[in-house]
Amino acid sequence: MEEKQPSFILKASKIISDFFNPLLSLFIFFLYMSLKNYSLKDSLLYFLPILLIIIIPIIVWLVWNVKTGRYTNMDVSNRVQRKTLYIFIAACIIGYIAFNYFKNGYIDFVMLFILILLFALQISNFFIKSSMHTAFNIFVAALFYALDPAFGFIWLGIAVLVGITRIILKRHSPKEVFMGAIIAFIVSFIYLYCNIEFQH
Repeated sequence: MEEKQPSFILKASKIISDFFNPLLSLFIFFLYMSLKNYSLKDSLLYFLPILLIIIIPIIVWLVWNVKTGRYTNMDVSNRVQRKTLYIFIAACIIGYIAFNYFKNGYIDFVMLFILILLFALQISNFFIKSSMHTAFNIFVAALFYALDPAFGFIWLGIAVLVGITRIILKRHSPKEVFMGAIIAFIVSFIYLYCNIEFQH
């Protein structure tokens, strides 16, 4: 019985960690936000460019790089391999921000802060491999909090759980998870502060 427990913990950690990857967590948020704030037609118009300019290209990039052996895994746990991933994600986000600005005449506030978080993690990557899973889930919690505080706290609990799974799976050390959390909390605080200021 005692031998099976670590195996169950590892399996459960892998399921949690894989499901709440940054891309899927953001996908869930954008889906929730578009359905909450817009009609079905408007949410499709809002969500489709995000899907086509950011989500699908990143998935294709990850799969292609794993298949060709440039990345060890879909998590891109290797610090050196991460550099090209950060650049590609940033290019996709900048592409979407530019598209949205020219189409709708405003800068997407949420995407701007996702870009800021990404740059902060990229700078951190030169010194320590901060956990992207932890950082993005904490930021997603802040995004949900701006729409529904209760849901924000639930997602913060998910983010803590994800951080623990990253340590259990040995994808990150406690220091790397902690660093990802600190960066995300700082960016999230600034985002929520700006969000409150803009609403007044």
